[in-house]
Amino acid sequence: MATAFKNADILLPKEGTDMSKWAVIACDQYTSEPEYWDKTKEIVGDAPSTLNLILPEVYLEEDDVEARLEKIHAAMKDYKTEGIFTEYKDSMIYLERTDSTGKVRAGLIGKLDLEEYNYQKGSKSQVRATEATVIERIPPRIKVRKGADVELPHIMILIDDDKKTVLEPLEKKTDTMKKVYDFTLMQNGGSVKGYLLGEEEKKAVDDALTALCDLDSFNAKYNLQEENVLLYAMGDGNHSLATAKEFYEQLKAANPGKDLSNHPARYALVEIVNLHSPALEFEAIHRILTEIDADDLMAKMTETLGIAKEGEGQKLQVVKDGKAEEIIITKPCSKLTVGSLQSFLDTYLKETGGKIDYIHGSDTLKNLTKQPQSIGFILPDMGKEELFPTVICDGALPRKTFSMGHAEDKRYYIECRKITD
Repeated sequence: MATAFKNADILLPKEGTDMSKWAVIACDQYTSEPEYWDKTKEIVGDAPSTLNLILPEVYLEEDDVEARLEKIHAAMKDYKTEGIFTEYKDSMIYLERTDSTGKVRAGLIGKLDLEEYNYQKGSKSQVRATEATVIERIPPRIKVRKGADVELPHIMILIDDDKKTVLEPLEKKTDTMKKVYDFTLMQNGGSVKGYLLGEEEKKAVDDALTALCDLDSFNAKYNLQEENVLLYAMGDGNHSLATAKEFYEQLKAANPGKDLSNHPARYALVEIVNLHSPALEFEAIHRILTEIDADDLMAKMTETLGIAKEGEGQKLQVVKDGKAEEIIITKPCSKLTVGSLQSFLDTYLKETGGKIDYIHGSDTLKNLTKQPQSIGFILPDMGKEELFPTVICDGALPRKTFSMGHAEDKRYYIECRKITD
């Protein structure tokens, strides 16, 4: 079976660009903290930056979204015509990200074939979503991609490579590969180094990924009788990859009979990471609700989920006015605590109104609950060894089940790729 991960024509800023100003954090971070993005804008100033090529989701509900999109698309064209980019044809980039805690996470940049991806729950495709995809979140992202000349990935894809055959050998080859960047990331993001793979390294990666595609080995590993291999599971950027897929499907539908098999939009630029990296830790994503009656919510949640202060069940913490208290769900409706909670919250918000946001870090959540008409929930972490078996057997997890690291350790935009003919 062929692997869906391939070499890509990768765009990087030309030599001499201030990379610390070029690279900014994923657009779906700090959605409740506009001050973070204000500081980012201040740091960037007039320098070339991916900040000018993305729409931070903190601004999605602003009145000037359409104007922002026009500026983004114009900036993409300007960067191309002004020679900001250097293109590395048919390439892969090995990177080492030192995060805010000093841990080093290895990754590999290339393109993923969207024909091998299906984000629907229960999918048996080679590339699968790990959490439920919120269809309503795709159209705003489609607007960014439609009319865009280039894409920027914050997509991280996980591989279950317990024998460490794909990425780990590259660590020993950095002395022989061309270094294409090495810089400090803004706003406590740590630092990152990137290396261009040679032909020998690219072939070794392809051979190792192809070996992971072997169906017999896959079934033996998980003690299954599957007909298809799950090789790539979403880590971060689920909705960005779903947007790329939907955009490609819309393009095909608008051009019936046209051969789009080699169109750049068939692919999405991603970073693959080994699930078994010691630097990779799964953390729960917490919930905050605003513009709600907290007492009414807890009363209905207690009735629906059997909330208790002691006993057996699914444990989590409820946070009011910055103070956390443990509670127990005694009448769960899901195998996972997050599933039981999310099911209730979805129904409650649909019936009563209010807003929900997903927060990385319990301290941030506690601070946010000090605002009026708000309540938060701190969820337990999920073991990363549960991910592949759960997705294979049960399909996608509830949305926002886990996060890979703190907000400042999320992927920064560095590489780009053309997505137009």
